[in-house]
Amino acid sequence: MSVTPALDSAGATARARPASPEPLAPRRTGRTGRAAAGLVPAGLALAVGLWGVRRGNSMWRDESTTYQVAHRSLADIWRLLGQADVVHGLYYLFMHGVFALWDGGLLALRLPSVLATAAAAAGVGLLGQRLAGPRAGLAAGLVFPLFPVVQRYAQEGRSYALVCAVVVWATHLLLSAVARPRKRTWTCYAAVAALACLLHEFAVLAVLAHGVALYRARVPAALGWAWGQAAAAAALVVTPLVIVSQQQVALVGWISPPGISQLLGFAVPALAGVLCAKVPAPALWPVSLGDLALPLLILPPAVLIAVSYVHPLYVDRYVIYVYVGLALLVGARLERLLRAAAAPRTAAALLAVVAVAAVLPYSAQLRTPQGRIDDTIAAARAVRELSRPGDGVLFMPARRREPIMSSPGDFRGLEDLALAEAPVDSATLHGVELPASRVRARMLTADRIVTVNDSPGQPLDDNARENTKRGVLKKYLHRCAVRDVTGMRIVLYGRPGGC
Repeated sequence: MSVTPALDSAGATARARPASPEPLAPRRTGRTGRAAAGLVPAGLALAVGLWGVRRGNSMWRDESTTYQVAHRSLADIWRLLGQADVVHGLYYLFMHGVFALWDGGLLALRLPSVLATAAAAAGVGLLGQRLAGPRAGLAAGLVFPLFPVVQRYAQEGRSYALVCAVVVWATHLLLSAVARPRKRTWTCYAAVAALACLLHEFAVLAVLAHGVALYRARVPAALGWAWGQAAAAAALVVTPLVIVSQQQVALVGWISPPGISQLLGFAVPALAGVLCAKVPAPALWPVSLGDLALPLLILPPAVLIAVSYVHPLYVDRYVIYVYVGLALLVGARLERLLRAAAAPRTAAALLAVVAVAAVLPYSAQLRTPQGRIDDTIAAARAVRELSRPGDGVLFMPARRREPIMSSPGDFRGLEDLALAEAPVDSATLHGVELPASRVRARMLTADRIVTVNDSPGQPLDDNARENTKRGVLKKYLHRCAVRDVTGMRIVLYGRPGGC
């Protein structure tokens, strides 16, 4: 007796059933595959992050701000946040705790970012594993820490790597909440998303990208409503931060509308992601890899760029989590290519060699003092070498005061001729300077003055105080010595015959 008709009938019946309105549970993969997809990328990210982490004992101006603010007392940090940099407030408080536990200088300053990038790489690998299988996850996790932008901020004492890591793990919670809807999971998603937004308010664009991903995946309306409630809760938590930061918007007045380089910096990764998304990935999850990765890659920078033509706000480091989306798409594409290769292991090894060779020159340059726009430690060292006790010192403009704040020992014995109130006392980032007339009077009492300046070619601040500084130096003193360091110029002036 043949059984073929019965089997055919059962198959036809199964195919005729309507799709279930409930999300489908993901297909399980082996523990070894899951472990490799997370641990191997984390190990690579850790190795890449620790490679040259001191950058030749250099520190650029934003890191200098982190260093000196985090070393203030909690009360002084709180006073500062009412005046400036509230958008980084939670990060400063976190770094205050780090330095309280271990005041390890540059390594303590940067190690949290290194560890956060390793956690993000592990999360990217596990996201890829959940969405497209263990090999695609492993590829995505290995690609992520090799992106030059990711390498850069993995070694900086700023919040961006931490924001990226928190966004990655919020995305994991989103997928878990979609696959097995529970109030507890949605609550955890809302809490972690809020944490990302408190670390930097532009992480709210990642939460918006999550909503677009659910829309693209056509999840049931109940899941969309649950996401909306979680997103609203995160937005409510971050609203006070947004209100205060808008009162400090003058601090980002240096940002210009997006130019060609910024547009290309957005368009090239976006185009690469779109091309990679054209290769279908296996549907292992209710939300596909493309549904999730494309909005995460494209939406946050696109929104910021559009807004920036009215009110400039776009800087690529504010949304480096977009490279999570690119890594997922590239990883899935690489997995398909390697699977189709005649010798997959040989092709994978060759691809790895090519990738490392392509990024190695830039990676090596990133780990030098010249890998950032300036170096406050080198500037402080040059001041110490050119000066002697009793000399005056001027910062031109006043915001170049970072070297004395991060390396005060190099300025010991020098008199800050323009300073009225120190940064900590005035609850500001750079202190408060005297009126122009008082600055002039104090300059005229000095026989030698060391100045810390922007690098040549930068526009000069046109205000009474800075004009007075330049005018007195030109009229009454001679230039004795010049020392150029990365991003700054140190000049020693003296009275005629006093150099």
